[in-house]
Amino acid sequence: MGKINLKPLADRVVVKPAESEEKTKGGIILPDTAKEKPMQGEVIAAGPGRVSDEGKAIKMEVKVGDKVLYGKYSGTEVTIDGEEYLIMRESDIFAILG
Repeated sequence: MGKINLKPLADRVVVKPAESEEKTKGGIILPDTAKEKPMQGEVIAAGPGRVSDEGKAIKMEVKVGDKVLYGKYSGTEVTIDGEEYLIMRESDIFAILG
């Protein structure tokens, strides 16, 4: 996966969703219709942060390369060069995976 030419604004991030699991823990192969939307991904691009109502810059907590957990229906899906990404606000991210 090459570098994408996309610069998010303010507190938005671009996330590459992780591939969904095709098998259950018991080894059952799931058809596409049974797969849950992945809720884990990697930050590919991040904006500079947002500005508070008082005019103070608030830096981003996430950075490019972070593996993150986000809400099931978070973000807006976009396709760039045939790859699917999500653009979401940093507040839609629940956690950074260690």
